[in-house]
Amino acid sequence: MDSKSLYQLLSAVASGKKSAEEAVAKLMNIACEDIEYAHIDHHRSLRKGFPEVIFGQGKTADQIIGIMEKMLRQENIVLVTRIDQNKAGQVISRFPDAKYHQDARMIVCKKNDLPIAGKGTILVLSAGTSDIPVAREAYLTAKVMGNNVEAVYDVGVAGIHRLFNHKKLIDQASVLIVVAGMEGALPSVVAGLVSRPVIAVPTSIGYGVSFGGVTALFAMLNSCSSNVAVVNIDNGFGAGYMASLINSL
Repeated sequence: MDSKSLYQLLSAVASGKKSAEEAVAKLMNIACEDIEYAHIDHHRSLRKGFPEVIFGQGKTADQIIGIMEKMLRQENIVLVTRIDQNKAGQVISRFPDAKYHQDARMIVCKKNDLPIAGKGTILVLSAGTSDIPVAREAYLTAKVMGNNVEAVYDVGVAGIHRLFNHKKLIDQASVLIVVAGMEGALPSVVAGLVSRPVIAVPTSIGYGVSFGGVTALFAMLNSCSSNVAVVNIDNGFGAGYMASLINSL
């Protein structure tokens, strides 16, 4: 339950449109709801401005459905990350308003679009086409959190001229998310061109000594550009969330 929903509920009680008993029933699980296999943090929207997000990997379809059923009683939007197509199909069949984004491995279920709250535009860049799934996770996360988001894919350092074709878009962005595997060089290049925050996302894409994204992670952590911050390997969700927070300041 977010602050707007809570205000509407309390206003309805104050005006006599709802009884105190109805409000108590609605608020019974406002902090946490125990459903045996999960403790759902219903208070997160009030505390942080956005609902708890369901990490789909390792959960069964039935568990995801059960959590969503409880959350949608109080929330306008529910996200499920890292969910494969098979489990997603079962979830979608239960929630007709839900949409599966296969490229990002995400489910978005929303009753209403969130209003645009971001002050500027978030730009997502991917070094290669193989990095797009992580970039899309970042894009969709920032989008559903109420931001204007643009994306440009496959503009890595192996053909750096491709990046400069989008210089105007880069210059206009308030926050940039740069996703790269292999040697992870693109965030440093982009950060050297702008005065804005750059959130670097290493991906697990690469040959042998990329070590599943560790090489890109270390390269980004060692960036000589002072406006680079780094999230975990393949963590597009974390990058999109952080970019949204920065963009709303």
